[in-house]
Amino acid sequence: MANATELKAQARDRVGKGAARELRRQGLIPAVIYGNKQPPLPIAISYNEALKRIYAGGFLSHTLTIDLDGEKHSVIPRDYQLDPVKDFPLHVDFFRVGANARLDVEVHVQFINEDKCPGLKRGGTLNVVRHTVEVSAPSESIPEHIVVDLSGAEIGDSIHISAVSLPSGVTPTIKDRDFTIVTIVAPSSLRSSDDTAASGEESGGETA
Repeated sequence: MANATELKAQARDRVGKGAARELRRQGLIPAVIYGNKQPPLPIAISYNEALKRIYAGGFLSHTLTIDLDGEKHSVIPRDYQLDPVKDFPLHVDFFRVGANARLDVEVHVQFINEDKCPGLKRGGTLNVVRHTVEVSAPSESIPEHIVVDLSGAEIGDSIHISAVSLPSGVTPTIKDRDFTIVTIVAPSSLRSSDDTAASGEESGGETA
């Protein structure tokens, strides 16, 4: 499960571009905590911590505890802004997580047992349809990954969400169809051979 970690913050009493520039000169970036029927709370967090967590992956699917001058807030990152040129963080939005809350989060897909996949051994390739799956999960048990087992998959096979074992209490937010996560496609050389053979059969039929 995605473990909650702690992030220190400080309150900020000024907003706007000028205040944000001043924070960044101090090695901080502006952020806000909102939601759960409470007023927005402007805060500032460490630039280095934000940068590290964003680029570590899974930032938007991990719950955090924000320590705001000794007061603890349970949150999940909902959005962040990056500089369009330099890709450094400019702002982070945190959503308050109430007790017994359920959250809709995008969770990355992880593939296992590629060495036990006959289709890949025969030269097939993974055609990943979904790199992430949005799920509804209890805030305290958001899965770290959606694990897809490739054991036994042949060329031409598709693996759908119904074939994936999700943790207790975790459900896909898409409920109206059994969507595809990945397919095993034939190698290009085999597809070309099949296409050539098909063309030859069609030509032969016309001649006859």
